[in-house]
Amino acid sequence: QVQLVESGGGLVQPGGSLRLSCVASGSIFGIGAMGWYRQAPGKQRELVAIISSGGVPNYADSVKDRFTISRDNAKIMIALQMNSLKPEDTAVYYCSATLRTMRNSGSYYPYWGQGTQVTVSS
Repeated sequence: QVQLVESGGGLVQPGGSLRLSCVASGSIFGIGAMGWYRQAPGKQRELVAIISSGGVPNYADSVKDRFTISRDNAKIMIALQMNSLKPEDTAVYYCSATLRTMRNSGSYYPYWGQGTQVTVSS
């Protein structure tokens, strides 16, 4: 069974920093794109940052120059360094990964973590 487990959320003051991590475990035979999404109360889930299998990142305009996504394929892990946090960054942050989980199949499927709360407030 494949699991994605996030860590690193919490309460931080505006202007502060947090680092989120997500580790995938289980029977994994291939790793595609990995990314972070967030969902604020009353809003739809939105893409925050995504990083390709080759390590190319893309960011939502709202977080560019403040957030940095990185990945470690050997550990099947991604991280999100969040700096200059704003109250509007408050949300549940979800990790997502596109994984190949069947040895004899070339198909990749999306998997999600359970989410970690990030609250930016004074």
